[in-house]
Amino acid sequence: MQLIPVKEEKNTSKSCLRLLIEEEGFRVFQSAEESLAYFHVKGNVETSIVQFYYALQGEFTYSFGPHYQLQLKEGNYFFFYNPENDMVFDIHAEGEVKWVGFFISIQKLHSLFLDQMTELPFLSGENANHKIYEKNEFNSSIRLALLQLFSVKMADNAFRVFTKGKIYEVLSLHFSHKETDVEACPFLKDEANLSKIKKAKEILLARMSNPPSIAALSKEVGINEYRLKTGFKEVYGNTVYGFLLDYKLDHARHLLDQEQQQVNEVAYAIGYSNPSHFIAAFKKKFSITPKKYMQSK
Repeated sequence: MQLIPVKEEKNTSKSCLRLLIEEEGFRVFQSAEESLAYFHVKGNVETSIVQFYYALQGEFTYSFGPHYQLQLKEGNYFFFYNPENDMVFDIHAEGEVKWVGFFISIQKLHSLFLDQMTELPFLSGENANHKIYEKNEFNSSIRLALLQLFSVKMADNAFRVFTKGKIYEVLSLHFSHKETDVEACPFLKDEANLSKIKKAKEILLARMSNPPSIAALSKEVGINEYRLKTGFKEVYGNTVYGFLLDYKLDHARHLLDQEQQQVNEVAYAIGYSNPSHFIAAFKKKFSITPKKYMQSK
């Protein structure tokens, strides 16, 4: 797992990236002072690695694959985990920028929080096999902790210990509300209810071209609507229909990759009655139209 500065004409002779910590299953980076005008780094991480990025100043573009881009605005973070494929990506920005990123292995993340008998619920069991792409605002406590990495001056060895303490502080602040959310939904600890939520997911995927309503789905699996919606969000990290939409669009991309169906046919196959609505949704998710995606292959 690594980030590599890219040497381009816009770059200064100095690195735009500073490696703060490098150890087994854990790396911490920050933008260097020289990146206040421009920076561009390439990266790759293995499937067992969780990625965090925090934008303290400026805006950043995170690109992975040939067609996908995400914008990280000041005051927001990315939290990525892809257990299916190694991730190769670019991060670049222009203007005044300040950011912190770190990679941590699933094993190390679990070891920081929990004893040997338990695991973080959203990164264990069936959830460990699901991709996580989370973007949200971070709070003032996290901002203060990360800004200190730029302002504190001390000897290298002492600063390394200081940095690790600050990143652990950020992790504790980041995950504290998630633990609370799980506790606020005690029905998720009931295996019977978990089974019903998983069954609801299976029904949605099997009938994605004509999915049932929330009311019909909750009745079919035997759980009330509130618990279905709340539980689904806790288990799969998305709303019922948000999860379904992501799945449908990923499936549509797979169909386009096979090059056996036209765009309209793919739209109808995944349940769109109006292909233009499919095209808009596809472009919103992948930043490219289905037609241009096919042409780029």
